[in-house]
Amino acid sequence: MSSNIDLLTHLFEENRNEENAGPMKKYMKDHFPFLGIKKPQRSELEKQFFQETGLLKESFNHEFIRELWTKQEREYQYTALVYMEKSLKKLEKADLPFMEELITTKSWWDTVDAIAPKPVGTIAEKFPDVVSGTIDGWAINENLWLRRAALLFQLKYKGKTNEELLYHYIRQNADSKEFFIQKAIGWVLREYSKTNPASVKSFIEGTWLAPLSVREGSKYLA
Repeated sequence: MSSNIDLLTHLFEENRNEENAGPMKKYMKDHFPFLGIKKPQRSELEKQFFQETGLLKESFNHEFIRELWTKQEREYQYTALVYMEKSLKKLEKADLPFMEELITTKSWWDTVDAIAPKPVGTIAEKFPDVVSGTIDGWAINENLWLRRAALLFQLKYKGKTNEELLYHYIRQNADSKEFFIQKAIGWVLREYSKTNPASVKSFIEGTWLAPLSVREGSKYLA
């Protein structure tokens, strides 16, 4: 595995761009350093990396992701997210605790918003019992990123959305003063309004929500 990490590190270091790195770090509120590799170029480097290593043909590899998660520069975590997105069909029920580990480590919206609706959403769709077994607990956890993940895991479910569950999680978090919780509530309501606008409109009108959540959730409603 170290040889794979070494190869990726070599590719990234060869393309380090300090001119880009500063603004990218600033955009993320100075939470993480960056190599300065923007997404189009990073995608090309990742394509080369995955072709040369054959990692995507192998079983889902927690250690590869963990090693990328320990790297300082944020691009390494982005590559881990790409790897997970390309490996969704391989995910099993036992991978959910690992997703919790990633959500609660080096947490910020950029990683959490990729993990929640894709890996977590995929696992929950394949293994619905993890909702009551794990995700229900996330929705009321002290960790705001787990709460955000619980709100967002159905983001791409469209007609498969468990509406009762979605609204239950929202009510549990409606009084939160956290920007990222209020924003998540608005985002998931806005997305679900594309599928069931009447239901979302009725829910917003009949439920106390923070003004930010209402504003975001109502964007597509007449």
